[in-house]
Amino acid sequence: MNEVLAIWAEWIKPSAGLPTVQWSILLAVAAAAGHLLNRYTGMPKVVGYSLVGGVAGLAGFTGAVWPLQGTGLFLLELGVAVVLFEAGGRIPLRWFRHNPMVLVQSLAESSLTFIFVYWALSAMSVREAVAEPLALLAMAASPAVLSRVAIDTRAAGPVTERAMVLSTLSTLYALTLCSARAGMMHRPEGVSSLLSTLYPVLVVLGLSVVVGAVLALTLRVALRVMSPTSENTAILLLALIAAGAALAAHFGGSAPLAALLGGMLLKQLNPRPWSWPRQMGTASSMLTMLMFVLVSVVAAQADWSGPVAGLVIALVIARVAAKITGVAIGNVGSGASWKQALWVGCAMSPMSSVALLLVSQFVSASGSLGRQIAGVALPAILLMEVLGAVLATVAIYRAGESSKPWAPLTRGPSSGPVHEP
Repeated sequence: MNEVLAIWAEWIKPSAGLPTVQWSILLAVAAAAGHLLNRYTGMPKVVGYSLVGGVAGLAGFTGAVWPLQGTGLFLLELGVAVVLFEAGGRIPLRWFRHNPMVLVQSLAESSLTFIFVYWALSAMSVREAVAEPLALLAMAASPAVLSRVAIDTRAAGPVTERAMVLSTLSTLYALTLCSARAGMMHRPEGVSSLLSTLYPVLVVLGLSVVVGAVLALTLRVALRVMSPTSENTAILLLALIAAGAALAAHFGGSAPLAALLGGMLLKQLNPRPWSWPRQMGTASSMLTMLMFVLVSVVAAQADWSGPVAGLVIALVIARVAAKITGVAIGNVGSGASWKQALWVGCAMSPMSSVALLLVSQFVSASGSLGRQIAGVALPAILLMEVLGAVLATVAIYRAGESSKPWAPLTRGPSSGPVHEP
């Protein structure tokens, strides 16, 4: 593929640069693949996006540089921030007062994920300095993938809502702990104290809270004088999220964490439900598709050797088992049935952009350790972006929360085209 691109670059010199043309064509192919896959198999479009990006990455697509930096890193941070802001805006903190077992479920599944994955990797002779960051990464589910699955399956119900809340909370924990752990990677192994361990966590969380609070208060003031359905409100929202993402990263916080906390705070300050304008929905969808393709392109460039495959399989199995077990442990008194708890655990299996962003932080913090972490994390992310989306889709259909019939079971030989909602 590199030879083809080199020949192409000799005779085509677009004003915006060859990478722009490459990415435009790749996104067009991904959009078509996602639509066709959803239409003929009922699978969510994100599976098509990921498969196209994965094939491009394996074929040697040079449009994404690893570790991420510059424009690519900012676009990924912005895409994650937009998704997490929207996810945070769906979480009413008052709900936890009425149903505290949801928090128990969240803490149980995240803690068990760390323990199970760390134990599985340690049992395969992975040293602590690598196993610990990988276990922290595994905590993060993917609200981005789950939200796209819910949209494509037209899902609504307790399993979908519970999975979205737990995925968002697990992402909050992972962003805080991984960002702090990345800041400690320059220290010698075994040299740490309680204060030196907690200090980076408090710094990341504190700075992200400040930026998130400023973002929420600014938007709250804007919503007093601007209509939530206005096109200008959508532009203001996207611009403020972009500015908040840049500022949080510059001052040592976490851009996605600041956006997530900003969405949660805005929900408390402005509890009335408000829908994103249609213009914002289109821009957000484009940014989300770019994010999924970018993740799979980068993740596919990892080393797919036999020993790495064994570690990836161990990590994935331990992670899925921990998610299901943790949700089941906290299910008592949570208002959900045991069957619903099983499907919630399965729906939390996807990994995607948040995990890739955190891996990029580890690589930037320590070249040698970061490469070892990325060697296992990148294949796991690509696998669970695709397989996780499939598992989440099956879980939603089995829970009976999709209002969209399963395409292969309802389309006959003479059926006409299925139009998107």
